[in-house]
Amino acid sequence: MLPTCAELGIGFVPFSPLGKGFFTGTVTPDATFAPGEVRATIPRFEAENLAANQALLDHVRGLAERRGATPAQVALAWLLSQRPFIVPIPGTRRRERIDENAGATALPLSADDLAELNALVDRIGVAGDRYNESGMKAVGL
Repeated sequence: MLPTCAELGIGFVPFSPLGKGFFTGTVTPDATFAPGEVRATIPRFEAENLAANQALLDHVRGLAERRGATPAQVALAWLLSQRPFIVPIPGTRRRERIDENAGATALPLSADDLAELNALVDRIGVAGDRYNESGMKAVGL
């Protein structure tokens, strides 16, 4: 059996931990994307998938409001809680987003919060592939 990342003392860095902006709460179910924008080619950003995934965001947004946080902070705090060797590095172009994202490290999510989020992901899942067909092949999926 191969050793785990934790056993090797190395981390796991989730790619696009905020779902290419989805978990910032700024992408609406009726969003459209310019032809050159990467999200225009990603199945998760097709209208029917955005609408289906809205249930996940609605729950995250509600939890964020109850905790005085942003949806992005809740999403990152959830990732940070999964394993000590997970190190999400969200991309941004703005300083205020760096500060917002860093705030996730101080966001206390209770065991009930985590169980609720995990159950939600298990129950609802995520609609749409992470990448288009060629992208899925490129990453071996």
